[in-house]
Amino acid sequence: MKVVDDHVEVTDEEASSGVKGHGVRYVLAISLFLAVIVLSVVWIIPALMGQGQ
Repeated sequence: MKVVDDHVEVTDEEASSGVKGHGVRYVLAISLFLAVIVLSVVWIIPALMGQGQ
């Protein structure tokens, strides 16, 4: 962090309060996969139940 004239300049790392880990991409990928599965089940099960009527 450094003061320039009347404002403070910080680096990207300082502004985000740390370094982002690689675990974030795994959490996002797994969450996306699970969301697709759950929404597919919610859509497919009622569609299959409605065919028998």
